[in-house]
Amino acid sequence: MTAEVVLDQDQFLAGEALPAAVRIANRSGQTLRLGGEEDWLSFSVESRENAVVSKIGEVPVRGEFALESSQTATKHVDLAPYFALGQPGRYAIVATLRIKGWDRDIVTAPKSFYIIQGAKLWEREVGVPQTARATNAPPEVRKYILQQANYLKSELRLYLRVTDAGGAKVFRAVPIGTLLNFSRPEAQVDKFSNLHVIYQSGPQSFSYSVFNPDGELLTRQTHDYIGTRPRLKPDAEGNVLVAGGVRRVTANDRPVPKSETPAESAPVSKP
Repeated sequence: MTAEVVLDQDQFLAGEALPAAVRIANRSGQTLRLGGEEDWLSFSVESRENAVVSKIGEVPVRGEFALESSQTATKHVDLAPYFALGQPGRYAIVATLRIKGWDRDIVTAPKSFYIIQGAKLWEREVGVPQTARATNAPPEVRKYILQQANYLKSELRLYLRVTDAGGAKVFRAVPIGTLLNFSRPEAQVDKFSNLHVIYQSGPQSFSYSVFNPDGELLTRQTHDYIGTRPRLKPDAEGNVLVAGGVRRVTANDRPVPKSETPAESAPVSKP
């Protein structure tokens, strides 16, 4: 019986989702039932100094299954919400597999990763939209922060962090996309407190994204520099549009395009 921790990448911004997988191979010569016990698969994280990282909670690993001999199974988890990983540095994940009836644990080799620190490019406080019933109630204030970070020292990535007004509580940290070295992202907030971001992602292409105050992606589009440079333009009603350039529909668009989309962007509607 063997197990290993697998990561799709090894660098993460503090607060970003940390998706990990545990690959389990059964070479025991018998069919094993896994997942029936609450603590059958557990995780620990250590820092570079071999100090144990504090747990915020137990990582939930749900679902019982049978694993036949010579077969392999993979369990996926997001570790970020369950460990205090706020400080930049090198860390290592270890997973422990407990099999009912066996008198030993299967412990994986440590899998290293890095928490990296981004450079702040822009920030803005916004009020979270309230329901009609909550009119005149004190607003909840959140902060949008755009950061850039060198990924693997060769790729410049743009991130969005959504925090409380003081920046202590991180609601979400998400990668937006890859920046050109000379690109300066442009950001605007519309009347619904949604964040609009446009930045140059290729020699003649610009990526445009819209996020709500929970850090959820509402819109993603590609606009090409044809005739004029794509830029953000607020209108008199508080909407934010993309002016200039020509939109190019791609499979990466969100929402997924159902048919041919006109070049001119429409205002983002209230969620």
